[in-house]
Amino acid sequence: MDTVSLLGWPVLVIPHGTIPDYGQMLLDHLTKHQGSHVVTFNPEMAMAGRRDREFAELLRQATWLLPDGAGVVWALRRRGIPVQRCPGIELAGWLIGACAQRGWGVALIGAEPEVNRQAVQFWQRQFPQLSVWGQHGFFAPEQLEGIQAKLVEQQPRLVLVGMGSPRQERWIQGQRFLLPQALWMGVGGSFDIWAGKKQRAPRWWRDHQLEWLYRLYQEPWRWRRMLALPRFAWAVLWQQE
Repeated sequence: MDTVSLLGWPVLVIPHGTIPDYGQMLLDHLTKHQGSHVVTFNPEMAMAGRRDREFAELLRQATWLLPDGAGVVWALRRRGIPVQRCPGIELAGWLIGACAQRGWGVALIGAEPEVNRQAVQFWQRQFPQLSVWGQHGFFAPEQLEGIQAKLVEQQPRLVLVGMGSPRQERWIQGQRFLLPQALWMGVGGSFDIWAGKKQRAPRWWRDHQLEWLYRLYQEPWRWRRMLALPRFAWAVLWQQE
């Protein structure tokens, strides 16, 4: 396990690491009551951080950046680093299962009210013994205090925030003080998939690092965000650090 600089961003790499390898590393820290903020890092984040100083600071304040995006994996492999992709949705699922086995609570924060409710129900069906609390992401500023109180009351060990980047990273950094010994992680649109509103790319697409293309097929409006991919590749090829 080592931290590798990628365009100036410190990415945590477990050589040939699988989802359980990354999950166990995080679980070990949780067992020791060491809280963390995990970012599943992708090229869009890398390039957004180069444009936005505030977001760059949020990324640097995170405990770990893990290699999620296919572009990140490509960039590391071309340097001879034997890294596997660590998709946030899969890591989150592994961690939820681990929490269920240990009797640790989980909080799901974000998405539309019905999507959040269905995501909570999905994991309750998977693990009937799981203590999981959900809060949708469409709350008014004056409701934040009540949500904070509920988090403190519930004391979840795992807090998954699905608000999209960079909003979820900002929200996590602003609320981490409430549960300093918990693991906080942004999971983007994972709630939509758990709720059955959207589908992940088929296994072949994922195995060939093409999940980003499948998402573009599902959500054509993402094309502007996808422009970060060629810019990221160019920066990696020229090592514009």
